[in-house]
Amino acid sequence: VQLQASGGGLVQPGGSLRLSCAASGLTSSNYGTGWFRQAPGKEREFVAAIRGADRHTRYADSVNGRSTIFRDNAKNMVYLQVNSLRPEDTAVYYCAVTPRTYNTGSYSRETIYTYWGQGTLVTVSS
Repeated sequence: VQLQASGGGLVQPGGSLRLSCAASGLTSSNYGTGWFRQAPGKEREFVAAIRGADRHTRYADSVNGRSTIFRDNAKNMVYLQVNSLRPEDTAVYYCAVTPRTYNTGSYSRETIYTYWGQGTLVTVSS
C-alpha cells in the first residue's frame, strides 16, 4: 500500500487549500483515512478523518467549521479542504489509512492507522 499526499504550498492567511491523498494497493475501498499535521517544533496532531464504511467524519476543534474531508472511492482519493487558513495551520500534513473500522472517536488516534504517506508542506504566510 502506498499513499501519496499532495496539494500543499504557500498560501496567504484567509486563503484555501485542497490536499489530496492518493491510495494505491488497497484491496478494498472500505478503509478509513485520517489527516494529521506536524508544525515545526511540535508533535504531530490529528486534523480530520473519514470512516470508510459510512463516510462518517471527525474533525479537530482547531479546524472544525472551516475544513471538509471527503473521498472519491472510484479514484481511491481522499481530500481535505481547508478554508480561512491561519498562520498556525502551517505544518506538514500527512494522510494515513486503516483497513479496519473503528468507532468514530478512535480516528483521532495515530495508533489505529497502518499506512502513512510522506507528507505535504502547507505554509500560511503573507
